[in-house]
Amino acid sequence: MPGARSVSGVKTVEFDDSGLNTWSDEERFEVTRERIAEYAAATNDPIAAHRAGEVASPVFAIVPVFDAMLVPVIDVAPMDIFGRVVHGEQDFHFHRPIRPGETLVARARAIGYASRSSGSTITIHIETRSAAGDPVNEQYLTAFFRNVDAGRTVGESAPPHGFDEALRAQEPIAVVPQHVDQDQTFRYAPASGDPVPLHLDEEVAKDAGLPGIIAHGLCTMAFASWAVLTEVGESDVSRVRRFAVRFAGLVFPGDDLVTRIWKVKSGNGITTYAFETVRGEDVVLSDGLAEIEEK
Repeated sequence: MPGARSVSGVKTVEFDDSGLNTWSDEERFEVTRERIAEYAAATNDPIAAHRAGEVASPVFAIVPVFDAMLVPVIDVAPMDIFGRVVHGEQDFHFHRPIRPGETLVARARAIGYASRSSGSTITIHIETRSAAGDPVNEQYLTAFFRNVDAGRTVGESAPPHGFDEALRAQEPIAVVPQHVDQDQTFRYAPASGDPVPLHLDEEVAKDAGLPGIIAHGLCTMAFASWAVLTEVGESDVSRVRRFAVRFAGLVFPGDDLVTRIWKVKSGNGITTYAFETVRGEDVVLSDGLAEIEEK
């Protein structure tokens, strides 16, 4: 079993390799029009089909997998370092959109871990299928443990989606202003099924060293998704093939954000875009990548 010891503020750990590539139990999720619409409203999504619950927005894909996605982390990492874990990256690969009235089946597995200079990561691969077994989406979640040294790198990491800094020589093709409402976290928590108190309780957040409650990272990612869809995807979620970000900074209720989008390339029926979301000079979502099917 994994263990841990502290050295100069950095905790040296032993991750459990036997937990890798072991699928979690399957979780079933009934998709309703009301839940899709609630999620769209909770993320300020302006797209009419999402608001009406006719089809789910891209980041809604996290909702059916929420109960399954962290189980593999527990299989690999010792429990006493869970206070240091944050959501590092999220990468969605879509086969088709999610629609109301269907039953989805999700499972997850840890596929690898890595030691880095500022901490260690565990990569989780999540698979969502219909009740009939056809693929709906795959996801890669990177859990980051601050000041934790796993000592080695084992297994696979998520597919890369880094931002090419040469793009900054070009003007973005779209700049989308966005605002985080004061009650955003209280709407997002029930819509997403994420009850983590850092997003809901000022005292808990301050006890954790934060100035106050923070917005859910996936809520900010959902903001970026509708910015990209409305600007370059004709608000058609069925055209999204991939959507990935790195969570680079904290977002707070009341923040004003801007999502900036650059075109990278076109080919094989897919146009690739890079994007980032900023608050002033602070980047809060980095390494954004969107792949949109051409019409």
